[in-house]
Amino acid sequence: MATKVLDKLTVAASPPAAGGVLPLTFFDVPWLFTGPVERVFFYPYPHPVDHFTAHLQPSLVSSLSAALHGFYPLLGRVRPCPPDGGGGYEFWSTGGDEDRVELTVAESSYDFDELSGGGPRDVGRLYSLVPQLPRPEDASFALAAVQVTIFPSRGIAVGVSIHHVACDDSSFMHFVKTWAGHCRVAAGADAATVPPAPFLDRGVVADPDGLAAKTLDQIRQLAAGGPPPPPPSGPPPKLVMASFTLTRDCIDKLKQRVTASGGGGGVHCSAFTVACAYAWTCLVRVDASAAGRERAHLLFSVECRRRLTPPVPQEYLGNCLRPCFVEVDMGGLLGADGVVTAAVGIGASIRGLDDGVLDGADGWFHKILSMMSHRPMSVGGSPRYGVYDTDFGLGRPRKVELLSIDKTPGTVSMAEGRDGQGGIEIGVALPEAEMDQFTSCFSDGLKQL
Repeated sequence: MATKVLDKLTVAASPPAAGGVLPLTFFDVPWLFTGPVERVFFYPYPHPVDHFTAHLQPSLVSSLSAALHGFYPLLGRVRPCPPDGGGGYEFWSTGGDEDRVELTVAESSYDFDELSGGGPRDVGRLYSLVPQLPRPEDASFALAAVQVTIFPSRGIAVGVSIHHVACDDSSFMHFVKTWAGHCRVAAGADAATVPPAPFLDRGVVADPDGLAAKTLDQIRQLAAGGPPPPPPSGPPPKLVMASFTLTRDCIDKLKQRVTASGGGGGVHCSAFTVACAYAWTCLVRVDASAAGRERAHLLFSVECRRRLTPPVPQEYLGNCLRPCFVEVDMGGLLGADGVVTAAVGIGASIRGLDDGVLDGADGWFHKILSMMSHRPMSVGGSPRYGVYDTDFGLGRPRKVELLSIDKTPGTVSMAEGRDGQGGIEIGVALPEAEMDQFTSCFSDGLKQL
């Protein structure tokens, strides 16, 4: 059976949402032609399918409907602006009962304990637990879809796909936690468990320099240059996904190592910094082409809501990320003090934000493109988003996986540790042979701390 679809529903907002048109900001435009952010949340659920259908499914549907009332832009689509609208794109929803999000209900015969564990798992099996976004229509495309998969008498998986042009990880998790909060209220919890409503006024993101239009022009110029080169011939390697944990103790030891080397003086040396640094050193060691390159590159995003002037509300629904670029000597990264080399570079990039969070914004898009040929490591997610606090009335998730990291080679995910003790969980998607090497490198390095 593997995974089979039991039902497909379309869910509208309740009460009906207002609908309307919202502009894309310059933070949104770079994600216009990318794809969805895809997460899956695993929960123990020791009940058969008919019990789920009778008891939990109605609450999941009604609470999704309630959450979509505030997050109504996710019900809509992105479409080209009307001819007199300047040639850009906009978010558009009709309001009322017409705008809906697809909810798939499925059943899986896969091993719940294996898929919700941390060891190497077949990426294809994990992807059977998240929905695909509906196909584009008339040059417009949908923004969100959800799926709930029941593993009879073992557990459930809640898969969420939201196109990145709609929002960043902060807003993604705000939506999912709002859905989960309404689900707990439906089971009798206090209404205060629902997070604050999203902030929808896009006018708080000022664009006096016309960055949105400039970035869209750059994207169009890139498209006019022809399609990207074809992928290598032959079948793609089988990817597996695994999770690795840096405990609070390991993080503290990595910080001490950076500081003791003299590299931490005056450099931002946070838990995120050393976790990224450690993952980067492990990743380059399993990359057969790394030794032949003089420089190593890292790309990660920093949330700007609190850094803008004036600050944007934390509940702002949309993208509010800027890229950060790190370049270090490959020899130093592969050497005995590779973590120090990486941490100093990452810390310096974060500290550079003090010069202005939007500094150089008109060159971000081209800089990202220029890095791609250097096979940078990139980072998705953050320990700040509290993915393991997502409770649909079933308790904390057994596992949360950011699946969409597999779309870009060299991407790792970051989340807070499952045990709530201040650690960081790192997710990696690699071909099987490289995953074995990464596992050994990660484990051996911790023994030397």
